[in-house]
Amino acid sequence: MINYETTDGKVSFDQKDYLAENTLRMLSIDMIEKAKSGHPGLCLDAAPMAYVLWNYHLKTSPHHPSWINRDRFVLSVGHGSALLYSLLHMSGYAVGLDDLKQFRQLGSLTPGHPEYGHTPGVDATTGPLGQGIGMAVGMALAEEHLAAKYNTAKYNLINHWTYALVGDGDLMEGISQEAINIAGKERLNKLIVLYDSNDVTLDGPLSNGSVENQKNRFEGAGWNYLRVDSGEDLEAINAAINAAKHSNQPTIIEIKTEIGHGSPEAGTNAVHGAALGAENLKATKEFYHWTTTPFAVQQDAYQQFKQGIEQHGEAAYHAWLEMYNDFQRNDPQAAAQFSQEVGPKLDMSQVKLADETIGKEVATRVTSSELLQEISKHNPNFWGGAADLSSSNKTQLKGEGRFSPETPENNNIWFGVREFGEAAALNGITLHGGSRVFGSTFFTFSDYMKAAIRLSALQHLPVTYIFTHDSVAVGEDGPTHEPVEQLAGLRALPNLNVIRPADAHETLGAWQVIAKTTDKPAVLVLSRQKLPLLEQTSAQNVSRGGYVASPAKSEEPDGILIASGSELQLALKVQQALREKQYDVSVVSMPSFELFDAQSQQYKDTVLPPQVDKRISLEMESTFGWAKYTGLKGINLGIDRFGESGKGPEVVQQFGFTVEGVVQAYEKLWEKTE
Repeated sequence: MINYETTDGKVSFDQKDYLAENTLRMLSIDMIEKAKSGHPGLCLDAAPMAYVLWNYHLKTSPHHPSWINRDRFVLSVGHGSALLYSLLHMSGYAVGLDDLKQFRQLGSLTPGHPEYGHTPGVDATTGPLGQGIGMAVGMALAEEHLAAKYNTAKYNLINHWTYALVGDGDLMEGISQEAINIAGKERLNKLIVLYDSNDVTLDGPLSNGSVENQKNRFEGAGWNYLRVDSGEDLEAINAAINAAKHSNQPTIIEIKTEIGHGSPEAGTNAVHGAALGAENLKATKEFYHWTTTPFAVQQDAYQQFKQGIEQHGEAAYHAWLEMYNDFQRNDPQAAAQFSQEVGPKLDMSQVKLADETIGKEVATRVTSSELLQEISKHNPNFWGGAADLSSSNKTQLKGEGRFSPETPENNNIWFGVREFGEAAALNGITLHGGSRVFGSTFFTFSDYMKAAIRLSALQHLPVTYIFTHDSVAVGEDGPTHEPVEQLAGLRALPNLNVIRPADAHETLGAWQVIAKTTDKPAVLVLSRQKLPLLEQTSAQNVSRGGYVASPAKSEEPDGILIASGSELQLALKVQQALREKQYDVSVVSMPSFELFDAQSQQYKDTVLPPQVDKRISLEMESTFGWAKYTGLKGINLGIDRFGESGKGPEVVQQFGFTVEGVVQAYEKLWEKTE
């Protein structure tokens, strides 16, 4: 039976524990065998550590899987998803045996890798190795921050642990180093990582690809390091987790395991990523003295989990709910600010352009910075940071100090030069719930973040990415810092709003879109160079993605100029020059492909009339993607090679972004039809 010792958390393990632990193993390999696909190695060797964690430590409520004060569990080794689904099923989540039998099948609740928002109880989408530990760091950051903001002597609203299960592959990915440095720097002692250290990767022995000493590595990054010599030792695993809870640092527990423990090919990469097969499956079950039919679960195993996690979690949830209701009654002002939502909306009702912005040339990064300050004033749960570039990105929240172990309530996060780790942490903060976050860097360095931005989109997380220095107008920093292909690459991502505003009006409009969007991330692409405030632009129209900024004089234009960002002012100048040559064109501002594509066909036809085929796009980036708006007869003026180092205006001129150059291009359209 379960025997919690109140003094030091020791547990007396008995046969029911081993039954429950092995049930996880058998369900997992049954799932994989039925699917003829999956990763049995981790499921067999990590089941003991997962069982001890879930049954004796994890505070969670299967009937309230979104409870904000639950402990978080991130399976960073997402290929071991069968083990997670077994845990969810045994713990009472809405994942039935029939769901387990549909493992890796189209439309099932049990996909090949865990998917947040799809399977009840999955706290993060994982599979791309290394990102899980990065998101876990973000969750721990959020726990520390919200606890500092809202907890009082009477109301302990946020007080939970974040756990992650990682493997050798996770810790080889570069992002893991960024993540552990952020966690160590911030002394996130509510973060505990279980390391399934089996010394085998997909291709063979770990030694073929790594000789790292993880103890030295983590201790050097400010972590507490613990080791368990045998992954089968439930008592030692439990003792290590208990010890981790008394550390003032984040903790990694290296647990030495044998991959595929109990199978004929244990200890080798052969058991990593393929079903065992009938013969090996039989031998594995014989090793564990398992005689029940596939997917059969004994009631004693269910009862063990019910005692260990469901009842304990439900009791904790109801105690918290009673406290929260009291909090709402006695401190309604704080309660109104406290949010349990993942990515709540931002209040923009009192946010407007500063008077000093009107009539002046201002870089959109500066306008965005001014708006950030106002948004922060009216949204106490809005916070974020930069990859050591806040002074250039203009993303420092004024009047707010730096988030630190001593001041975790502060709203400015210093991620250091760690773009990938920053983006993964932003995902984790958002997954935690209760706040909205932003992160920033130079646009060209968004490439370092791309895989995490993809997971933002895949998980429907409203993370805001602020990227400045948006084009070759950067100038003297040269081609390494001048983005070319980044816009096209990010526009190719599903479920992501990419917005490149033309001036202060559109920058405000971009933030208005971001504020009310709760189901997808946004990329805000901003200029370093100053831009005029244009009479023809509209904050409101940004939500439509594209709109007619300056119509032609006649009902049907001779042609259409389409531009985004700083190139809109050029398009307006070209319009005037073409009128002097008796060409009557309209100018369309296109701050966001995605928002425009989401409009009705009727609206899109009013902006880009189908019968008008003489079209030119203007954007100082790759031309890839513009053809869908300009058509086969149009011209796309852009930059399909790397930039140059020189003064910004001279570089822009060299690439042909001048009134004369665009006018000549437009006249060539007419030459083709004559």
